[in-house]
Amino acid sequence: MKTRITELFGIEHPIIQGGMHYVGFAELAAAVSEAGGLGIITGLTQKTPEDLDKEIKKAKALTDKPIGVNLTFLPIVNTPDYPGYIKAIIDNDIKAVETAGNNPVQYLPALKEAGVKIIHKCTAVRHALKAQSIGCDAVSVDGFECGGHPGEDDIPNMILLPRAADELDIPFVSSGGQADARSLVASLAMGAEGMNMGTRFIATKEAPVHQNVKDAIVAASELDTRLVMRPLRNTERVLNNAAVERLLEIEKEKGGDLQFTDIIEQVAGVYPQIMMEGTMDAGAWSCGMVAGLINDIPTCKELIDGIMSEADEIIRGRLEGFLAA
Repeated sequence: MKTRITELFGIEHPIIQGGMHYVGFAELAAAVSEAGGLGIITGLTQKTPEDLDKEIKKAKALTDKPIGVNLTFLPIVNTPDYPGYIKAIIDNDIKAVETAGNNPVQYLPALKEAGVKIIHKCTAVRHALKAQSIGCDAVSVDGFECGGHPGEDDIPNMILLPRAADELDIPFVSSGGQADARSLVASLAMGAEGMNMGTRFIATKEAPVHQNVKDAIVAASELDTRLVMRPLRNTERVLNNAAVERLLEIEKEKGGDLQFTDIIEQVAGVYPQIMMEGTMDAGAWSCGMVAGLINDIPTCKELIDGIMSEADEIIRGRLEGFLAA
């Protein structure tokens, strides 16, 4: 399947594995890329630029296909060494970067000069237009269904994707609620030129996370996620567990007086415990509604091959069958 996204990133299939904290390691990124998609290493999971350099080299030893790096620009006091991370990206000849969070404009010139293609994660059409205006090559349009941060507008992809198609000149992929061939074909029909999957890629053989995490996603239905930190306008969609229930209780108790420090125990620094050790009630962790569509733990190749062959069947068989001769 050829789209502007496959052409832009030099990949076989229009499927991207989004950057995920303590999930986007070399093993997963390489497996996705080797299967014909675009695998992405999560930059800030690596504590230093030197660590990122090693992780990229590790991935490149596993595949010679294109891989990308996610860089999330955070509004925090102790700013990460972004120039250092960017140097590691450029020095390793990475040609795809997924940016997220704050506006990346100040970091784009160095990346663009090195021939890096930028895809920026956006939860609103206005943000996507801004990304286009500052020189991003593509955007990932995140609907309200997505795991992690869906923004504050609560617009699902059935509306958001066609709106993006109406407004954008650069190509975009769908993100949030994407799991299978049906997701891909629907996204293409609404104007996207590929899809980005996060939660679906956690439940794969190569995802370097604890089996408990994968089993939790398979066991979950579409009713099992919760929205936390809404009062702080930092909404995050997470899988429900005991820590999340406690977090929601605190939000209710504090009301308009809620401060981030009130819920720090449930959200700060919990990912290593959950993803590495499988302590599922350690805190809140990002998971999309799409968990309701995930019923198995395939290899990345099995997943991507299955999506592409089923997409072909849907387009050539089911959809063409609706057309009068």
